[in-house]
Amino acid sequence: MLNRFHHFRGPVDGTEIHLIHEKGLGPAPLPLLLTHGFPDSFFRFSKLIPLLIDPAAHGGDVEDAFDVVVPSLPGYGFSEARQRGGGLFGFGELWHELMTAELGYSRFGVHGGDWGSTVSEHLARSHASSVIGVHLTDVPFWHSFQKPGELSANEQKYLAHIERWQKENGAYAMIQGTVPRTAAIGLNDSPAGLAAWIVEKFQAWSDCGDDVEKSFSKDELLTNVMIYWTTETIESSFQPYRDVVRAGAMRWLAEAAKKWAGSSATPTGFAMFPRDISHPPREWAERYFNVALWTEMPSGGHFAALERPELLAEHIRTFFRPLRH
Repeated sequence: MLNRFHHFRGPVDGTEIHLIHEKGLGPAPLPLLLTHGFPDSFFRFSKLIPLLIDPAAHGGDVEDAFDVVVPSLPGYGFSEARQRGGGLFGFGELWHELMTAELGYSRFGVHGGDWGSTVSEHLARSHASSVIGVHLTDVPFWHSFQKPGELSANEQKYLAHIERWQKENGAYAMIQGTVPRTAAIGLNDSPAGLAAWIVEKFQAWSDCGDDVEKSFSKDELLTNVMIYWTTETIESSFQPYRDVVRAGAMRWLAEAAKKWAGSSATPTGFAMFPRDISHPPREWAERYFNVALWTEMPSGGHFAALERPELLAEHIRTFFRPLRH
């Protein structure tokens, strides 16, 4: 099933990157870069890709076709780890190099969730002339580190939820950010341990009512786990957490300064799924993004591309339709 896609692996700015590249079936497909997060992989988009490249075959309009590019984040699966160039904070630059210098797309859209939303934001912020629009399934969580002085009641509720969530459910992130090797030794040694570490998130963060197989089949869950297992990349997949923990005051000042340059002007669409980790209000997103479309989705969770691909595909088509020209 995975091999029905066109896979590539090669150097991008000196780092070996794996990607899927599928050409759209339409008169003028729009290039679209899809970025995954943790603890998933490029497999997150396996159901979404066919809907985007060939909308006419799935009840859509042929004019809405996309050329789809799905890279594996550095250190995930078949992509080499990359610590230089700012680590996580430079992945957006790496993706810009991939899309423009390697694949020849001067203008394109981006979509992401989890770390993918952070990378998409960084890319749009630093390369606004290349990115025609940003489509996200969450507001990058790092914005909650710097609370503005004046908050609406909805924003106060949201930030209180984030604080409770970090205390009750965020231990994994602290482990991955502070002692990644300690956890990785055990996870690389035990397939059952690795599966437990990963699948628990699919259960907790999806719209499955605690029965994970209501949202994902065993084949889907194990395919994602096997991408980590066969490549032994669970430790390198922790790098973005490590990068955030290690980021000092100068890094955050630089990130705060950059946000004024790009992503606040680039049109952004949000598809907010009810069983995702957090539920920011629209006014929170509007502090950091030019929100052109905001939709509270009827069902689905953190891994929407795998759990509710039809809903997400239609939302992506709708958002990018007026931006194509």
